Amino acid sequence: MELDPILLSRLQFAFVVSFHSIFPVFTIGLASYVALLQGLYVATGNAVWDRLGLFWTKIFAVVFAMGVVTGIVMAFQFGTNWSNFSQFASNFIGPMLSYEVITAFFLEAGFLGVLLFGRHKVSPSVHFFAALMVAVGTFVSAFWILATNSWMQTPQGYEIREGVVHVTSWLEAMFTPSFPYRFAHMAMAAFLTGGFVVCGVSAWFLIRRRDVDTHKRALSMTLWLMLILTPLQAWIGDEHGLNTLEHQPMKVAAMEGNWDTQSNVPLLLFALPDRDLQANRVEIGIPNGASLILRHDVNGVIPGLKEIPEAQQPPVWIVFYSFRVMVALGILMIAFSVVGLVLRRGGRTYTSRWFLRGLQGMSLAPFVAVMAGWFVTEVGRSPWLVYGVMSYADAVTPSLSGWMVLLTLIGYVAVYAVIFVAGIYYLFKVVRHGLEEPDESEANQYSDRPARPLSATHVPFDGTTPASRS
Repeated sequence: MELDPILLSRLQFAFVVSFHSIFPVFTIGLASYVALLQGLYVATGNAVWDRLGLFWTKIFAVVFAMGVVTGIVMAFQFGTNWSNFSQFASNFIGPMLSYEVITAFFLEAGFLGVLLFGRHKVSPSVHFFAALMVAVGTFVSAFWILATNSWMQTPQGYEIREGVVHVTSWLEAMFTPSFPYRFAHMAMAAFLTGGFVVCGVSAWFLIRRRDVDTHKRALSMTLWLMLILTPLQAWIGDEHGLNTLEHQPMKVAAMEGNWDTQSNVPLLLFALPDRDLQANRVEIGIPNGASLILRHDVNGVIPGLKEIPEAQQPPVWIVFYSFRVMVALGILMIAFSVVGLVLRRGGRTYTSRWFLRGLQGMSLAPFVAVMAGWFVTEVGRSPWLVYGVMSYADAVTPSLSGWMVLLTLIGYVAVYAVIFVAGIYYLFKVVRHGLEEPDESEANQYSDRPARPLSATHVPFDGTTPASRS
């Protein structure tokens, strides 16, 4: 049986990137939250913020490690599966990935040691600075990765000589027309991911009546943030869509399930796209909705997929449904943020079990939305690896066989399954242990503010009680 190495290589890379992407998007948002908590501790001297900071730092460390391990494989795949692309774009891709390691990874790794092991060994101000540098490092890393990917989406600032890309303007190559929208959209997604996970974990503790006052604070401040960021993300997403319509119109046509270039295009809520038929078998939509959103005119003309040959059309059903999953979850996030505001009257935010249970479920929503968004972005540019310049067929390693790719894909799935199960097990273990009380003597060693008295009934992380230790 003959296996298609191009399809399998795409599936392999899609699996690795999809699995890896859920970790950076979480750590970017969580690193900023940890820095905020440590900053509040320095500003107020209240040990509540230090306890929360320690708790979420442990979770950050585990997720960061999982992200590093799962991300290493992607660099190898450039050489094993996409050697033609690596040779073609090496003058741009190579330096960009190197800058990411030198500027971001070194910054994160260096200060992460201080963040993890420097608590009460350095002053609270230095510890806060370490947390801040880790947070900055995550955004620097995202900058280089998204700048690289944006060049593959909307390439500029280069010329091709003897079949190899040569950068003619680094500013143009780095700051492509799609980069600002993609970076802002991803940054908001990271904050939303971290925020809803914090909400979900805080809700878990409130339902079980553990450290109620502390997790009330965490939930309250995060819900205020979500109330601002969820509609802001919707606006950024709309602007990103308009930019995509300008530079990648066929991707938008696939997102909307629109086959014919026409005006008065409906906003399809549900459809059954059929690429062989070059039409939708079933359509349920809002009349003129797509034209109004994309052109700000009910009579606006939207490009159709039939403008290009069928072989160059992206897999419509993946792009179409992934886009709707992302939007639906975004609307759900906005709804929960608004409901949280309504329930604040009378303190029902912290006592309504249905709302707290819902927040626990919503902690998974941003991960699914991010993955769906990446499917839209990457599958929507098919068949191009570098949009309009190099196709997947031209980019794949020439001597690669389908069986080689299949066997490595199976290996990746098996190894990643072990990593994921082990990581999730340890994360749940950290959550179940809950917050630690800070050691009062250590906490006061670096602060002239009075520390909050320790609870006599609190069970520390190591499972011992004050009585047993004495």
